[in-house]
Amino acid sequence: MRHLKRYFFIVIFFFAAMSSFAVQKDIDMKEILWGHIKDSYEWHVTNLGETPVVIHLPVIVKSSTGWHVFCSSQFEENPDSEGNRRGPYGLYIKGSEDETYPNKIVEKVGNTEVRPLDISITKTTCVLFIDAFILLLCILIPARWCRNHKVDDPAPRGFVGLMHMFVMSVYDDVIKAVMGKEADKYAPYLLTCFFFIFIANIMGIVPFPPGGGNLTGNIACTCFLGVATFLVTNLTGTKEYWKEIFWPDVPAWLKVPVPLMPVIELFGIFTKPLALVIRLFANMMAGHAIALAFAGMIFIMFHLTTDDVVNNLAGSGMSIISVALSVFMMLLEILVSYIQALVFTMLSAVFISLAHVKEHE
Repeated sequence: MRHLKRYFFIVIFFFAAMSSFAVQKDIDMKEILWGHIKDSYEWHVTNLGETPVVIHLPVIVKSSTGWHVFCSSQFEENPDSEGNRRGPYGLYIKGSEDETYPNKIVEKVGNTEVRPLDISITKTTCVLFIDAFILLLCILIPARWCRNHKVDDPAPRGFVGLMHMFVMSVYDDVIKAVMGKEADKYAPYLLTCFFFIFIANIMGIVPFPPGGGNLTGNIACTCFLGVATFLVTNLTGTKEYWKEIFWPDVPAWLKVPVPLMPVIELFGIFTKPLALVIRLFANMMAGHAIALAFAGMIFIMFHLTTDDVVNNLAGSGMSIISVALSVFMMLLEILVSYIQALVFTMLSAVFISLAHVKEHE
């Protein structure tokens, strides 16, 4: 523990010293925060001086002139006076300040801007493929060990043993504890949700490729997970579950002539998965935004006044505080990554279990 504390303070002072010697220039904190969260057609890694290090991704669109496949590097780096980045085939990326199609590929047909059919491999899509591949490795490697060994063989060690412990912990303490006898039927879906969310959360904390993509901080991804739970819950619901929604056991004046309780119960079908979507999205996006905000405070303090001496003192002092807070937030994010995956899995199991209510005697 003493050595860990020593290494911790060395890391803090190292990054604080590096930030003190950073190039002091005006930066756009809004662009930095949203640049990490929003989707894009390229993967910006870092800057080496004035040169950006960017991973260009494939663009696949169907415009008015047909299908086009090309690299995002063909879009101009510097936007024009309207904030658009021109590209080939009459296509261009709108600026982030555009109210209609911000950061999206559009084309001009006549005098109207329209969106082509866009199935490009964007940053979020690329991160999704990477996380899905890691998920398959985490599942298939232990599955291969189980297929080649018997029940009475010694317990596995290393990565396989860790995954066995992880799976049994979620299965016994969450899925089986909530769903009881139906745990085996829905365990594959619930375990997939848990490990996909957990891997996506952890990979979002890694500051360099293949990590660094805030997948669960994207509302489209969390919305898909919520819709999946919504479909599993309602498509497998029992007759008694639907009866309690459309004709609950309440006084008749709450059902006719104004169907007050059925409307409330029907509304609750949609609020449950919506709560899953918003909780996961908000928690993961907020954690990344706070960590970036702490780092941005360093540059803000370097431009606090017009006096360079005061700015250097304020920036150097804030560097230590900001780096310490950023490290703390990253460590907290690891815990939050596990908790959010566990909460999503637990609530999904609860919602599915509530849809399997039996007829009351």
